[in-house]
Amino acid sequence: MTHFEEVADVEEKRSTWPALPLILGLSLGCSLSLLMVSWTQGDTDDSCGDELGNGGLFLGSNRGDPPEDQRGGPGNEDFQPRIVPYHKDPNKPHKKVLRTRYIHTELGIRERLLVGVLTSRATLNTLAVAVNRTVAHHFHRTFFFTGLRSPKVPHGMAVVAHGDDRPVWLMYETVRHLHQHYGLDYDWFFLAQDDTYIQAERLAELVGHLSAGQDLYMGRAEEFIGGEERARYCHGGYGYLLSRSLLARLQPHLDTCRNDILSVRPDEWLGRCIIDYLGLSCVEVHQEMTYRYFELGKNADPEREDRAQFKNAFTVHPVSEPSLMYRLHKRFSQIELDWTYLQIQQLQVQINNLSELTPEGKAGATWPIGVNPPFRPKTRFEVINWEYFTEEHIYSCPDSSPKCELRGADRADVSAVLETAVERLNERYQPQLRFRKRHLLNGYRRFDPTRGMEYVLDLALEAFTQKGHNQVIAKRVSLLRPLSTIEIIPMPYVTEATRVQVILPVTAHEQDYVSNFLDMYVMNTLDTHDNVLLTFLFVYDPFDAQRISQADVFAGIKAMIGEVEKRYGDVKIPWISVKTEVPSQVKLMDIISKKHPVDTLFFLASVWTEVNADFLNRCRMNAISNWQVFFPIHFQEFSPAIVYRDQQPSAASSFTAEALRDGRFDRHVFEEACFYNADYMAARTKMAADILDNDELLESMDVYEIFVRYSGLHVFRAVEPALVQKYVRRACNPRFSEDIYHRCVLSNLEGLASRSHLAMALFEQEQANST
Repeated sequence: MTHFEEVADVEEKRSTWPALPLILGLSLGCSLSLLMVSWTQGDTDDSCGDELGNGGLFLGSNRGDPPEDQRGGPGNEDFQPRIVPYHKDPNKPHKKVLRTRYIHTELGIRERLLVGVLTSRATLNTLAVAVNRTVAHHFHRTFFFTGLRSPKVPHGMAVVAHGDDRPVWLMYETVRHLHQHYGLDYDWFFLAQDDTYIQAERLAELVGHLSAGQDLYMGRAEEFIGGEERARYCHGGYGYLLSRSLLARLQPHLDTCRNDILSVRPDEWLGRCIIDYLGLSCVEVHQEMTYRYFELGKNADPEREDRAQFKNAFTVHPVSEPSLMYRLHKRFSQIELDWTYLQIQQLQVQINNLSELTPEGKAGATWPIGVNPPFRPKTRFEVINWEYFTEEHIYSCPDSSPKCELRGADRADVSAVLETAVERLNERYQPQLRFRKRHLLNGYRRFDPTRGMEYVLDLALEAFTQKGHNQVIAKRVSLLRPLSTIEIIPMPYVTEATRVQVILPVTAHEQDYVSNFLDMYVMNTLDTHDNVLLTFLFVYDPFDAQRISQADVFAGIKAMIGEVEKRYGDVKIPWISVKTEVPSQVKLMDIISKKHPVDTLFFLASVWTEVNADFLNRCRMNAISNWQVFFPIHFQEFSPAIVYRDQQPSAASSFTAEALRDGRFDRHVFEEACFYNADYMAARTKMAADILDNDELLESMDVYEIFVRYSGLHVFRAVEPALVQKYVRRACNPRFSEDIYHRCVLSNLEGLASRSHLAMALFEQEQANST
């Protein structure tokens, strides 16, 4: 949802940027979840009402209270806390407590809902696929149960084949499978046929308001054949809910029901089994919540269906073909979207009315209504810059160029914002005026981390009246693309117990820094018995390689390694020697990769890296096999000769906030990386075809580019405060690619000192020269 507001008319010319009116305001989308709640005391017959629309769950019912046997009986009251005392018998040996992997397992927290869809071999690749595409992504787990498996199973669907196409047998095996494999993991189970459209959001909302632990059998109540008894079963075409406790009580009787109950319909067979052995009948109303459904006619058009029964339905049946399933999904998505917009508008009206009672009064209600105001910087260093753009160019480029072409996502973003602005203007002024965009005069945008992307547009518009007159005018509008609700991305399980294989490439001109690296490695890993191994990679140029028998340039480092191995008898630090003129990162990793197992976690380090436990743990947690690689951005200290000059540098520890004061995070360096060997090997395999056409590709790319272009994994790039490097001026090899060489030069230039330090140094130099 893009918020829009017209500001004022402007002249049709490009001018200097005027003062921006503070008219924009939005926080995260979740702030719109404000609810209006009425509190009552004592007994009351009034049910909870939803005043925001007709899509709520709590609608009054004239059916009266359900009978006692339909409410689950007296044993289904809310859970009561039970204290389990801890008692340790001193006479018994102490046993180690086995901790579970996840906290919800240890606390006994179950997932809310599991959805099971009954399908067949004939409809698995048609209707079942349509159900999967419209429903599965809304629920934690969705299974498709069939008798016989199709020759080709659709990709991405959890299909369970029972081996028998008889409908009653399929129902029996499905209920038994759910209880056996998932009876302890979920509170509710929803079963439906593959010709049923399920409104996922409403079903999840219904389940969220039901009390767990009750025996409940809920759906569309149908009479048995003959209709003589009062008991009802739930029609399978409209779906039905089974509680976990009901499933557990039903399990011992399933075999008896299979042998004794004769029925053609599987839903009728299940209903008869529940009634005969549990004494429960299907209910449509429970705890003032109604299970709503809609029966679809043969030639019904979802786009034209406007009845309240259809709009409020949880399920629609029967759906004859996949295209009709998708049309229903489109229609219900539009209904939910319209209802959400109506909620937002009504909440904005309420907030606007209540703002008069606040200390700021009406002025306290910023635009858009109901969200936080724009970020207010406390110092000039916190000011968020505005970016100037046109329809073709943007004047704030990643490489610090003054002007660059709009392309990719930026171009699509600007086009969408311009289109939205014209649409909103036409909505506001039609039918008196109709606008058509001529061109963009000026565009400004900035990203507010508390709100989203803000835009200010000066538009040249052609305005048409109802009589056919037209005139070119200029209009200024403000728009906001808000941040949506934050979602938690599921990640694979990782542990801090993984062994890290540190790889340290060393060239001849870098060997002076190895001594400090080894000291930090010994102190932070060997002394603490961390699960870390170190391998040196000595890179010889051709001249040094020829003289290795007479004078080894790395002899001093090898002697230091020998001293460490003597001090720690069980520690071995291997090294590998290679000869190359261009020490490409990819070429070196190719050699290392072949000498280690595929499940090895590599940490590719540099001689200036100070290895410590904090970073190694983040390396283990952020590098995930077959999912994510981690490229940390280390903190580079400034040159002490410029920053301190005649002063003494602070003796603060490398892991305190004081140490992160006189320096910067070096985003130009990609030498340090954490990744698994299997992920690297997979990316190099995909790269093989490009190498055949271009032999120099290995020298022009680094490991970071390999993962970005060929892996398909998440490439996680983030600042790492635990990696602090002393100031050093790196030697940039001109034989690398232009991009790698350019990044190295920029790293040296920007790592010299901050602007204030450089300005002070220049000032002192001019003062000295003038005297």
